[in-house]
Amino acid sequence: MSDFKYPKAEKLKKDTEITLLFAKGKWRSCGNLRIIILKNHPDLQTENVKLGVSVSKRYFKKAVYRNRVKRLLRECYRLNKDLFKASFGDKTIAMIFWVSNELPKKFQDVEAEFIKLCQSQKKS
Repeated sequence: MSDFKYPKAEKLKKDTEITLLFAKGKWRSCGNLRIIILKNHPDLQTENVKLGVSVSKRYFKKAVYRNRVKRLLRECYRLNKDLFKASFGDKTIAMIFWVSNELPKKFQDVEAEFIKLCQSQKKS
């Protein structure tokens, strides 16, 4: 049975890990989603997946809308964690960004883009 939790241990919070991610990570895009990923790096101290989400103030001036999109992104990860781990591996840190100024109409739209992003990684 799949584990549908998003515990504190899976949240990308450490400044050193985020700095390493932006210095050595690889970017991927699909629709309105962008992701930066760092897999199996020797400097990583984590043995499991760590994920962060971000929405720029440039796209959504009001925090209400930014927080809504971030909640949707975290929920996509939480429900499709198995697909994410199958695509990117276990010892991975990643950060997902929403890069559009239009608010998603439905959760299913965001989830479809997230799944497409994970599947495009499997092919390449």
